[in-house]
Amino acid sequence: MKSHTQVVVIGGGVVGCSVLYHLTKLGWKDVVLVERSELTSGSSWHAAGGFHTLNGDPNVSQLQSYTVDLYKELEEISGQSCSLHLTGGVMLADTPERMDFLRLAQAKGRYLGMDLELISVSEAKKMFPILDEKYFIGALWDPIEGHLDPSGTTHAYAKAARINGAEIYRHTKVEEMVQTPEGTWDVITDKGTIRAEHVVNAGGLWARECGRMVGIELPVLAMEHMYLLTDEMPEVVAHNEATGKELIGVLDFGGEIYTRQEGKGMLLGTYEQNCRPWSPKETPWDFGHELLAPDLDRISPELEVGFEHFPALQNAGIKQIINGPFTFAPDGNPLVGPVRGLKNYWVACGVMAGFSQGGGVGLTLANWIIDGDPGYDIWGMDVARYGDWATLAYTNKKVQENYSRRFRIRFPNEELPAGRPHQTTPLYDKMLAQGAIMGDSWGLETPLWFAPDGETAEDVVSFRRSNDFDAIGAECRAVRTGVGITEIANFAKYKITGAGAEDYLSYLMTNTMPKVGRIVLTPMLNEAGKLIGDFTIARASDETFYMFGSSQAEVYHMRWFEKHLPDDGSIAIEAINLGWMGLSIAGPKARDVLTKVAGDDVSNDAFRFMDFREMDVANAPCKVNRISYTGDLGYEIWMTPEYERQVYMALMEAGAEFGIQNFGMRALLAMRLEKNFGTWFREFRPIYGPFEADLGRFVKLGKNNFIGQEAARREYEDGPKRSRVSFVVDALDADVMGDEPIWHENDVIGWITSGGYAHHVERSLAQGYVPSEFAGNTDDGAFEIEILGERRKATLITDPLFDPKAERMRM
Repeated sequence: MKSHTQVVVIGGGVVGCSVLYHLTKLGWKDVVLVERSELTSGSSWHAAGGFHTLNGDPNVSQLQSYTVDLYKELEEISGQSCSLHLTGGVMLADTPERMDFLRLAQAKGRYLGMDLELISVSEAKKMFPILDEKYFIGALWDPIEGHLDPSGTTHAYAKAARINGAEIYRHTKVEEMVQTPEGTWDVITDKGTIRAEHVVNAGGLWARECGRMVGIELPVLAMEHMYLLTDEMPEVVAHNEATGKELIGVLDFGGEIYTRQEGKGMLLGTYEQNCRPWSPKETPWDFGHELLAPDLDRISPELEVGFEHFPALQNAGIKQIINGPFTFAPDGNPLVGPVRGLKNYWVACGVMAGFSQGGGVGLTLANWIIDGDPGYDIWGMDVARYGDWATLAYTNKKVQENYSRRFRIRFPNEELPAGRPHQTTPLYDKMLAQGAIMGDSWGLETPLWFAPDGETAEDVVSFRRSNDFDAIGAECRAVRTGVGITEIANFAKYKITGAGAEDYLSYLMTNTMPKVGRIVLTPMLNEAGKLIGDFTIARASDETFYMFGSSQAEVYHMRWFEKHLPDDGSIAIEAINLGWMGLSIAGPKARDVLTKVAGDDVSNDAFRFMDFREMDVANAPCKVNRISYTGDLGYEIWMTPEYERQVYMALMEAGAEFGIQNFGMRALLAMRLEKNFGTWFREFRPIYGPFEADLGRFVKLGKNNFIGQEAARREYEDGPKRSRVSFVVDALDADVMGDEPIWHENDVIGWITSGGYAHHVERSLAQGYVPSEFAGNTDDGAFEIEILGERRKATLITDPLFDPKAERMRM
């Protein structure tokens, strides 16, 4: 066994072997994998082996497509068969809502280049004759689906890695990991110690335990998962003989089951409602090539539906029941990337769909280790999307919820209840008492909208305009005509101090830093010149700055900030998190309200647009930004938690004569559309450059050197290849949600990032990206946007519909 190496990968499942292979593929040969038992000894060996390319996140879909395409390459390099069965598959819809979901999936696939087709139930039955047509109303056909041999595929990755120079040590258990003062890792095993520059935790069922060795609690939980194999079925044999083809794979939303051919019988699995965690606190190290006791009673409700929907299964004998554990993160997506605060410690775990996603996970992590960037937008898989608030108990509740909903629709206005409320502000009870419908924002309860008196405070979930429509409209009109107030505690907040704070921030950001008492807006880029952040920065003194951004990206951004801190300790950066609460007041009467409770002069001359002040508000020490995401006259007021109720109640009392009204995040997002404002994760992501995203005015190419400067300069000089644009959409009862294709003359040329109904201007609006040559085409109805299967006329607009000269913010 080696004593020194570049990378130690821990875990010999499909994910660990994929990471190892991709490291060698990218040129790192001095890499090893350690496995406590045999390869595939965790979840990989008993997986059902299905694969597909479609995913709710288009960026993950691209990586799943890469994974499927990779298998032929692996077979050629390794000489090991993956036993690929590219059968194709269908998703069956049994309700109009599920048909809408399939229409959305097909539309999303259009701009990804996926050949998805909506077909009739009778067409599906020709490919899968054992279904009963009366239970379904339509289907979506995907030709790039199938199944493979899990063990053979994992060994193909391993053999290819060995051929490329990697070494694999089986029956070698990691017992401890210690980081040296130099930043390398001593991986201590029962066979000796390996010193490595990098460690990858691909421990699968034991990833949590491997994390605890270095002091972290990864948000993963193993769930028992059952599927059964039938005896030979005459219906299967007859179809094979008549067509020369296997039966396709089927996902049945109504039955919450998946099924496909296995040998001359069928494989049938379910994500049951009566789900069961496995070893929720500690994973036994002696667990290996063994299964859990089957429990058909637990999945009998789903099986009964399956037997109705596929009657031939009623007469099939059960040959084997597989019950084995698989790990999940709270949202069902993998945990991938570097762990904040641990130099060169990487994770690749929670990859439930290992044979759909394992190749993409291995590629992006290898890119990240070698090049410092994953090479793709993998925000949906980044381990940094969770913070310390994702505790063991919270994770267990959310994983069980996600498991039981795996084949259920997540509506765009649906908030899931498990583990909530988890974090609350001092106004939580006040908000509920006023009819607030709360949402989960990075673990924090946040008001989404307010039900009028006498109406039930709940969302009626839908793909179309729902019961919140009129209430949100009233909230928007209250802001635009008078004044509104909303809680913004869910923003990320940071404090940066030190003599070199200005130079540090100026190196990270594209804009120049503000003078004392002023604010700037600024993007942040990676080395490739792509957007990795969008911030508001206020300067309190020569050596003190406050910064505001997206709460969901707080750990993601802190990882980046800390990576670039100087080693001499001259600069400190702190994530304030819930140490500050926030309130925003906005609208033409906002200054009148603030004047009544502020300890300072807040007239337009004394407190200008983009000013920052530390002042008393309602006798409480506050920090106030004159800025608002509504695009109207507005103020962001920040205070420590003990003062929030006091400040809120004073503002409400002061605003009563002006008709002050609560508004929620949905109204805020609707108003930002009227200003063509983008938002992190939707319009601003690491696949876009700043000029593509229409943020060029915040990029000062002539200032000091900053990260991504040369790439940004090239984008500016060459011109962006695509452009963020806004549309007015001729919508009916449904607005865009994001990821819809943009059509021009019967070609899909771009995609929607976000949108909705803008109540003040009374238009359905959308934002998205198109090739730059189309960005100036403002002809009426020159474009179409596909909404729930129907192409709706859309007209590109170059100026915001609300206050295009930005006079209201400065009034």
